Amino acid sequence: MCKDQNLRKTLLAAALSMAILHPGQSIANDLPVIGNSSSAISLDQEYQLGQTWARIFRGSAKEFGDPLTAHYIDELLWSLAATSQLQDHRLELLILDNPTLNAFAVPGGVIGIHTGLLLGAQNEAELASVIAHELAHLSQRHYAQRLEEARSNKPYLFAAILASILVGASNPDAAAAGISSSVAATQQANLNFSRRMEQEADRIGMQNLVAAEYDPYAMPDMFSRIQRSTRFIGQKPPEFLLTHPVTESRISDAQNRARQLPKPAYKKQSFTFDLIRKRLEVDYSKDIRQSVNTYRASADSSPPDRYGLALALMRNNQFSDAMQELSKLPSNYRNDLYVKLTATEIMLAAGQTERAVSQLRELDKLYPDSYPVRMTLSRAYTRNRQFEEAADLLEQLSQNYPNNSHVWYELAESYGQSGNTLGVHEARSEYFLLNGIVDKALQQLDFALRDQNLNQSDRARLEQQKKEAEAVRDAIKSL
Repeated sequence: MCKDQNLRKTLLAAALSMAILHPGQSIANDLPVIGNSSSAISLDQEYQLGQTWARIFRGSAKEFGDPLTAHYIDELLWSLAATSQLQDHRLELLILDNPTLNAFAVPGGVIGIHTGLLLGAQNEAELASVIAHELAHLSQRHYAQRLEEARSNKPYLFAAILASILVGASNPDAAAAGISSSVAATQQANLNFSRRMEQEADRIGMQNLVAAEYDPYAMPDMFSRIQRSTRFIGQKPPEFLLTHPVTESRISDAQNRARQLPKPAYKKQSFTFDLIRKRLEVDYSKDIRQSVNTYRASADSSPPDRYGLALALMRNNQFSDAMQELSKLPSNYRNDLYVKLTATEIMLAAGQTERAVSQLRELDKLYPDSYPVRMTLSRAYTRNRQFEEAADLLEQLSQNYPNNSHVWYELAESYGQSGNTLGVHEARSEYFLLNGIVDKALQQLDFALRDQNLNQSDRARLEQQKKEAEAVRDAIKSL
């Protein structure tokens, strides 16, 4: 994305946030008119706001496309949501391709996770503690509470919180960074949640951890880890600390609470966190040969490091060696779905597309409707020039994951390769809408409507999609 586009998206997000509270402003299409309201924002209003904000956010921040990582975090989020105090379970997960340590929640159930959070946590419980904390902010409706405070005291407080999330998470270029600096200079004192709300999110989040059978001490342990990461001279503090300040007293409070809560009867033995963490380590490695040497030195004593070694060898184009390392893993690792999918990834990288397709089909039978299996299989079909088969799978995924921009992007590509012109326009329109690029979405629908051979059903569907796209455009342009 070019500099001007980054700047436009950041300004637009800031405008969306500011318009929420600016007297006389309104947001079209059922988004809340809050400035003159005498009642608190409703859950549905929060949801509509979050959906519009998420569209703008996707167009400014790079999402992480690895289906295994996305599936793992999504499963963890929903397992914690099941034991949370959420009233509205319409959740939207955004995974940002950003190695900084950060997570955030936005009104309307939007949860953002930086990949750096998985690199900073040492185990699944620590990662879960941060997600549980963010879910607590949503379940206790702290944003609505802050909105009420902002309406009577500081009219731009809530707006600054939302704008700062985008600026901090999207990592835009120097032009947008200038906005970030000025926002920080004037609003920094107001960006943090009140101490009371942070304490409440810690308390409720820790109760959620215990209900989900995680060790409550994971939360103070993670807080301590975050705090220690800022003690190196000259190191920029994690983005998480800008909106969630961690102090010694907060860590002590969390430790005291943990002492009063029961530890789980048994410790979860899942090693999936370790596998995903290795995927990220290899993905962000700047010296893959050094990574190979590092993992090789510890592979015999650490199955996760052997898995990391296989990934590093694959990235270094040593495909046979990579497969050999996977074969050396203990049986419980070899039988794990993620390891089996990694084997097919190595096959695809080595050009063994038919073998990969065959194995992925078997996995699809064993794990029906699995997102990582079907995304990997669709990519294998594409590599094997089976474009219609790829499109069929992606169509199913688009129904199950309608807000997944990666699915719509790859579906448009598959339609293009299989000669489905109408499908290309519709999939591209959905992709652009999800990324807040409404003009291009409407352009794709106009292209589709020019086809003189459209049947009545297709034309009616396209007209309805155009109305929905225009509604999104009007909601943004009214700011």
